[in-house]
Amino acid sequence: SATRWMERPPAAERFRDGQNPGPVQGGRGSMTKLDHLRNRDAVLRMSETEAEERASVVDPDDERMIINMGPQHPSTHGVLRVTLELQGETVLRSKPVIGYLHTGMEKTAEDLTFLQGPTNVTRMDYAAPLFTELTFSLAVEALLEIELPDRSTWIRMLMCELNRMSSHLLFLATNGMDLGAVGMMIYGWREREEILRFFEKVTGLRMNHNYIRPGGVAADLPDGWQQDVQRILEILPDRLEQFDVLMTGQPIWRERTQGIGIITTNEALALGATGPVLRSTGFAWDLRRAMPYLAYDQVEFDIVVGTYGDTFDRYAIRLNEIRESMRIVEQCLELMPEGPYRVEDRKVTPPPRARINESMEALIHHFKIFTEGFKVPPGEVYTAVESPRGELGCYLVSDGGPTPQRMHIRAPSFANLQTLPHMMHGGLLADAIAVISSIDPIMGEVDR
Repeated sequence: SATRWMERPPAAERFRDGQNPGPVQGGRGSMTKLDHLRNRDAVLRMSETEAEERASVVDPDDERMIINMGPQHPSTHGVLRVTLELQGETVLRSKPVIGYLHTGMEKTAEDLTFLQGPTNVTRMDYAAPLFTELTFSLAVEALLEIELPDRSTWIRMLMCELNRMSSHLLFLATNGMDLGAVGMMIYGWREREEILRFFEKVTGLRMNHNYIRPGGVAADLPDGWQQDVQRILEILPDRLEQFDVLMTGQPIWRERTQGIGIITTNEALALGATGPVLRSTGFAWDLRRAMPYLAYDQVEFDIVVGTYGDTFDRYAIRLNEIRESMRIVEQCLELMPEGPYRVEDRKVTPPPRARINESMEALIHHFKIFTEGFKVPPGEVYTAVESPRGELGCYLVSDGGPTPQRMHIRAPSFANLQTLPHMMHGGLLADAIAVISSIDPIMGEVDR
């Protein structure tokens, strides 16, 4: 049934009052812990002492060497290069090297109007493009001091949660491929296609949508959208249970992920890691709950956290976050308000397309807003949203003109990659692939 995914395993452990591991405030819902998924007999962490001892042992017949993994390596998720110092198969030191895309999107933003901005930022995180569109639009709207209609807010939340699901499904596919579960690549891609098909119906594109714009969204949801979303919610529960069987309960999968790539809460916080990387340590930090935006304070969902900060926790968090996003999407179906899908402000939004053929004033208005843009009051602002990879922020400066004076994106993948040397230290070369995959980096937003 469509509500089957809402059930929880009887062995699930939940936080009670006073047991919240992180400073989560506001919102509705609770925290879900993943201990019940784990094989408790497994070795959970290589001690720091053991790692240091392994790294300090010098075998005269086993000289240290430095190798490059990437940027052409298929398991480095794009164009990431990792320099590894090895002793045999043990990683003594590692260094992520970035910058191979050199796209310069932040500088490009200074030559694009605020209306054109989403076409630029949507290409940064190409697995979750709606989130960069959202944080940019929220920043522009904060400078304009405009209030959005309720329907546009809920449409944004619906689309972003579906995008979170598609992004995590892509992670499950590539994570499975990286660790030898080749069938998972096919299955994860198959489920993601269902969501991309809906995106194409709503926005006209499968990715890089330019759908969320300052003032609302580009177009209202099409007729029959409820049935399309309901179909996705009916398909996924059984498929997610299959993924549990294929990976979560698989002994080889546990051997490759449990106790691999450990990071502590203090290390993650010191390095600026957010999202599943931080929550895997047991720190329940989620901007949807800590600093609610859109209508997240009006829906119920759980924050999924781990305990040990290893590769298994990061995998299990994303798998279960798909279920939590399905809860939010179900509530969006029930609570979606009627009304306009964008601000009724002629200075910000173009006229309805039907009016262009009827009114000369509407044609002139349409021409000027798409060629000259609209002016934004001078000021600076920072807005942040919870993307599938963590805190995605936009720092925007306006000098009162139609284009930003400065734009900077706080990309979660950029900060999360700093954790690689800590996670890989003392581990094996084969585990390096698992660790990189568990971060789920998108190099488009790293090299923005």
